[in-house]
Amino acid sequence: MTSATTLTAALSATNRERLMRIAREVSFEAGTRLFEEGHRADRFWIIRTGTVTLDLHVPGRRAAVVESLGPGELVGWSWHFPPYLWQLGAEAMSPVRAWQFDAEAVRAMSAQDPEFGRAIATWVGRVVAHRLHAARIRLLDLYAPYGSGNQL
Repeated sequence: MTSATTLTAALSATNRERLMRIAREVSFEAGTRLFEEGHRADRFWIIRTGTVTLDLHVPGRRAAVVESLGPGELVGWSWHFPPYLWQLGAEAMSPVRAWQFDAEAVRAMSAQDPEFGRAIATWVGRVVAHRLHAARIRLLDLYAPYGSGNQL
């Protein structure tokens, strides 16, 4: 997670407060599937405690984990882009407590208030860019002859 992808950095206090008014506290036991690739994306979460892994269906094999998410991170971005279908799957790897948001309500709030909508779109865009970069590094580490080159 980078500071640019956190809710605190992405939204002003006013917009953050507005979004949190529609949050619902939820919890998931370890091993619970939050969503499956290709299914309808109608909600999203911000993790409070615990770990969620994102995975990709691989025909004939077990799903490949592409990233692990922890406290403060957004779980799910597919709700923001038509056709609103999950691009990955997600599973709670430990007990998880999170805030859950109804995607349709957030999209409606975004349509009614362009400033709020722009802030949400920028936040989700940063998360997508971060996840794409992380997936690229993971693939290079797995398949490139010399890895990603991200040796510190």
